[in-house]
Amino acid sequence: MPPHDHQNVIARMATADEQSVHDAIDVALAVQDQWAATPWWDRAAIFLRAADLAAGKYRDELVATTMLGQSKTFHQAEIEATCEVADFFRYNAYNAQKIYSDQPQALQGDTTYLDHRPLEGFVLAMTPFNFTAIASNLPATAALMGNVVVWKPAEKSAYSNAVLMELFEEAGLPPGVINLVHGSGELVSDVAMAHRDFAGLSFTGSAGVFQTLWKKAGNNIETYRSFPRIVGETGGKNAVVAHPSANDDAVRVALIRGAYEYQGQKCSAASRSYIPQSMWDRIKDDLVDTVESLPVGDIASHEAFVGAVIDEAALRKLEQAINEAKALESHELLAGGTVDDSKGWFVRPTMFRTTDPYAFTMEQEFFGPLLTIYVYEDDDWEDMLGLVDTSTNYALTLSVFAQDQVAISQALDRLRNAAGMTYINDKPTGALMGQVAFGGGRASGTNDKTGSELALQRWISGRFIRENYSPATDWRYEYMAE
Repeated sequence: MPPHDHQNVIARMATADEQSVHDAIDVALAVQDQWAATPWWDRAAIFLRAADLAAGKYRDELVATTMLGQSKTFHQAEIEATCEVADFFRYNAYNAQKIYSDQPQALQGDTTYLDHRPLEGFVLAMTPFNFTAIASNLPATAALMGNVVVWKPAEKSAYSNAVLMELFEEAGLPPGVINLVHGSGELVSDVAMAHRDFAGLSFTGSAGVFQTLWKKAGNNIETYRSFPRIVGETGGKNAVVAHPSANDDAVRVALIRGAYEYQGQKCSAASRSYIPQSMWDRIKDDLVDTVESLPVGDIASHEAFVGAVIDEAALRKLEQAINEAKALESHELLAGGTVDDSKGWFVRPTMFRTTDPYAFTMEQEFFGPLLTIYVYEDDDWEDMLGLVDTSTNYALTLSVFAQDQVAISQALDRLRNAAGMTYINDKPTGALMGQVAFGGGRASGTNDKTGSELALQRWISGRFIRENYSPATDWRYEYMAE
């Protein structure tokens, strides 16, 4: 059902039982050797064709199913469900070419070669609902590097993921290389991660689920043929930090777009902000009025800026957080604060001001249109940077706004480990392929940088081969001769 029209059943899906997962693993392993032996340039050609199909023949269908199933505006869906899908496939092929061509220099009389082998076994890819591009990229990246994949996508993105499978097949991906199974993530991971040939996990989702999956790998470690690769991106509590020298309009736009586009359902969405008192006095009224006036509704309407959150569970979680914040003396509700579940799972864009920089609204990820602002005294810039660094365990994205170059340098130094991506005078969302590789540390994941060579490197295992053209025929060295 579309999140913005939850009484409208648009498709039905089958879910996998335990045997289905075993079947998917068996099919993957059956083609493992053949796919691994396929030259990398032939594998890359498949995904380059997939890129053209995503940008061409399947463009409208990818956008439409992402809008319907995931409640994205046409603008947000166009950006990622076609453009970013195609960008991932093309840029991954480019990065693969660089990896495979990076060979050691042989000595005279030798040949030395680095064999970039895929992992021995299968990769489990578990993808989130919020980005069709991420859903396409996680299984495709591992497959591009020669691995076979069992793909467990989020149930809420099933509609657009079905289009991706059609696209893969038309591009020429052999049967068995990527095997999609819907259903319980717990069931699928239990079966897959208990298997002897489990070789790796590629995951995007919540930190709590990722911790559970890591424990499963640890509990089964003696079962595996090899130590598995564990790769995960697990969300964020992303800050917009403004210095007194920052441009008022730039900060205001970054807060609105960063916090409320796609209902805040981006790992990189702004959900906490630190504003100097002098700036707050200037921008507060206009910021509040703008947030209150943001159009919320059916994403098929071009006027809609905010759609529905993904399901009732998400709505209830946000409703509870909002009500808890309302009850705190340290929090002042500035905008929004209501939900409407009559037709869709709608949460009004909500903004609080807090006097407690360590409040739960400054620490926890809610994955919705909820922004909390802490106003600091202009002279407390350096102390405030310490609050940014220590108030949450997440470290994904960060925005720093300032015209003062010294202040920018101070922020970059103090907050070096607070984010995997730091934006200067720009919102914390909207990583561009080839410009900003995505990933963070601490509770935000393993920081393997999706969309870069680093991410591809995780799915190969090196073997060095050296051939000696003039092997020794006498065990004695020359100095030992008479």
